[in-house]
Amino acid sequence: MKRSASFLIIAIVLLLSGRPVFPQVSWPEIAPEAKPWTRWWWLGSDVDSMNLTYNLEALSRSGIGGVEITPIYGVKGRENQSIDYLSPEWMRMLAFTESEAGRLGMRVDMNNGTGWPFGGPEIRLEDAACRAIFQKYELKSGQRLKEPLAVKDKKQKDVASFNKLMAYAASGEKWDLTANVTGEGILEWTVPQGKECELIALFIGKTLQQVKRAAPGGQGYVLDHLNKEAVGRYLNKFDRAFAMNQTPFPHGFFNDSYEVYDADWTPNLLTEFEQRRNYRLQDYFPELLADGATDISARVISDYRETVGDILREHFTQVWTDWAHAHQAINRNQAHGSPGNLLDLYALVDIPECESFGITGFDIPGLRKDSIRKQNDSDPAILKYASSAAHITGKKYTSSETFTWLTEHFRTSLSQCKPEVDLMFASGVNHVFFHGTAYSPQDAAWPGWKFYASIDMSPTNSIWRDAPAFFDYITRVQSFMQSGQPDNDFLLYLPVYDIWHEERGNYYTAFSIHDMRKRLPEFCGAVEKIRACGFDLDYISDRFLKTGTVENGRLKTEGGSLYKALILPSVKRIPLETLSRISELAQQGATVVFAGQYPSDVPGLFRLEERRKQFAEIGKRLRSEPTVTEMPDFTSLQSLFYPYKESFIADFAGQMIRRKHDKGYLYFFSMLQNNPVNHWIALGTPAASAVFFDPMSGKKGKARLRNNNGATEVYMQLQPGESVILKTFTDENVQAENWIYYQLTGTNRHLNTGWTLRFDESEPPVNTIFQLPELISWTELGNDTLKINNATALYEITFDFNKKTGKEYRLCLGDVRESAVVSVNGNKLGVLFAVPFEINIGEWLQSGKNTIEIEVTNLPANRIADYDRKGIEWRIFHEINFVDITYGNTRYDGWEPLPSGLLGPVIIKECEINDL
Repeated sequence: MKRSASFLIIAIVLLLSGRPVFPQVSWPEIAPEAKPWTRWWWLGSDVDSMNLTYNLEALSRSGIGGVEITPIYGVKGRENQSIDYLSPEWMRMLAFTESEAGRLGMRVDMNNGTGWPFGGPEIRLEDAACRAIFQKYELKSGQRLKEPLAVKDKKQKDVASFNKLMAYAASGEKWDLTANVTGEGILEWTVPQGKECELIALFIGKTLQQVKRAAPGGQGYVLDHLNKEAVGRYLNKFDRAFAMNQTPFPHGFFNDSYEVYDADWTPNLLTEFEQRRNYRLQDYFPELLADGATDISARVISDYRETVGDILREHFTQVWTDWAHAHQAINRNQAHGSPGNLLDLYALVDIPECESFGITGFDIPGLRKDSIRKQNDSDPAILKYASSAAHITGKKYTSSETFTWLTEHFRTSLSQCKPEVDLMFASGVNHVFFHGTAYSPQDAAWPGWKFYASIDMSPTNSIWRDAPAFFDYITRVQSFMQSGQPDNDFLLYLPVYDIWHEERGNYYTAFSIHDMRKRLPEFCGAVEKIRACGFDLDYISDRFLKTGTVENGRLKTEGGSLYKALILPSVKRIPLETLSRISELAQQGATVVFAGQYPSDVPGLFRLEERRKQFAEIGKRLRSEPTVTEMPDFTSLQSLFYPYKESFIADFAGQMIRRKHDKGYLYFFSMLQNNPVNHWIALGTPAASAVFFDPMSGKKGKARLRNNNGATEVYMQLQPGESVILKTFTDENVQAENWIYYQLTGTNRHLNTGWTLRFDESEPPVNTIFQLPELISWTELGNDTLKINNATALYEITFDFNKKTGKEYRLCLGDVRESAVVSVNGNKLGVLFAVPFEINIGEWLQSGKNTIEIEVTNLPANRIADYDRKGIEWRIFHEINFVDITYGNTRYDGWEPLPSGLLGPVIIKECEINDL
């Protein structure tokens, strides 16, 4: 009795404090990071305090948690209003932004440059990105080089510098002739008698790349990211600007994808190579330039690629990270596009960031597929590089550049965004950054200031009206996915040395997201096959295998994450040190799976035969370990790790991710296929109880569980396009209201006639009230204005209804173009912005007369097409201005009207509780 009274007192105190009474079965508290953030384009840095406040308040009201400032090119005709990057006035605007964001409970990050990549006016030629220029000369016995050594590329004539000259005899001798070259480029050397030589001269040139999409004060050469001193000098300008203006440092700094084109060299590369690879690269210039024609050539190229990656990691990413930390700021990095091992580069920063680029062809019934679209380059196998780095190093967040180029401008709906963000969540993303939002003055003419490669999450886009519901959805998901620890099943070894050894075309290679799947088909296939077996995974590099340990038979990474096994997918070459470490881990009890084939060789050139001999000895010992398994494919994983498979993936082809909390596990499930779920689903973890959380509605309830042959099963109902969170408790039977399961009775009421339609918000205005004999697109109602308007229309219907006791009623809207706010008998029930556009309304229905109101907002596509037909000039931006999805200067005057409004069929479906 005393315990009950004490519990009641504690509950009352918690209730009065505003904290959840039962925190283990409540939604988590919301931090700013749980909300979606957005990349905030400052066009020309043409900002002022009044409009900064206006923009920030609009973002905050709608549920945005933070902004990342990236200045870009400006607006035509407003050159005098532009503010130079890092100038005193720019720093004053930054300080004001930080203050206003703080007032609103938001946070501010900033790009360490304008546009991308890092660079600008202070980058002198010696600090600019470099490229190697090789020139060959053929000399016979007794000949001298007649012409002075000079770069032949006219564009490089005034910027390239001579670096190295080597001679290679057909008989194998090599001479370093660098010291024999005079200041005027004259070679003072004669080919020895009886020899024929190829001379290769190395000049260090410049890429001459300028910062892309630079803002005023940010134009200039791109930085040499491989030059540690140059990187330090570049970052010093920020120290000076912040100190001089006494501006507080922001929450964090950002670096966009590595688009430093053709930057394959740096002045001290030969020295770095020799120190790291233990031989001189200049002795193998012919092999470096032979495109892997021989095994030695492929090995030299692999060593070069590894060296460039190491230099980038240590001379840029590490330096930049240390600099940010010295100012009590975090950093966020997109490593993709770089020449290094992406896992190692992502792992160095506080928040690894992946990127979606294009739209995925989901097989979801009712999901609108626009005729103008860009195929997504980022599937889970690609997105997982960033989240894997976060998981194995213990980083809390994985962020994403989200919704870059889904469809053409003005044609992307919230319903198309939702499955894309679900795919990212299931791939480990838990900190969404929209790409993005353009700062736009309050008095700017519609459509406002725009950025060309953006979903346009801004108040001038009509989707903004109902976007807060979408933002709430993201916030609810991220509030769970940012808690606990990662809990994927396996570590999958990334065979980067196979890539470095086998890639052809140029000795320099970089890992762009646009061709990752094409270049890594076997690895990506392995990821999909493992997931199809019902397991999830993270990638691991050689560097992080070296720091791994074994705890109770499980692999433990340096970040503290635990894994059931290490899988090596058809790896051909693996460093001796890595194989030795794997052998040690196996001896300590770690499970190691070789799938497809066993590694057969070491990468690189130095002491090759000696390393091969050691490799064979270690391999023989490793293969005899009892915890090592070899399998031809991945089908044996289910039997090897029974009962740990997740049947939501294996049996229903769903997308999911699992995390661990103190008392159990957290699941995010999303059905992105045409596989409706109304079944018992086997979990890969044990549970005594579990609670469902619906991130769309905020509802929650205790799920129905059972044990089936040693596996915990949960009963789940999930339609295509839907998602749900499950929080399980391993040993505790938590108390909560039950999750309600429904089944359709088959009794339906169709509401496709008798609607009235009026436009309370429309541009151009529409004053007519329409009586609709049927539900069709409002563009087909015979009114020319309705073919060009951007509007929110109110659909209203009054009808008689016989409400039955004990029944629930589900309102299904059918085809909605593009989002809807539903009210029943004067009660606003919610916003429907994604498939399946359904909501339960039984509580608000009554027997007799009922009125349903549905406010539907369309896309701005029809209005902007009309602007182009009328010649209204809204593309008012410098530089690239405003290109289409193919980067062409296409106008939209040829677009046919996009369907708009409530297309139906609208049905009230009777349901009853399913007691299972």
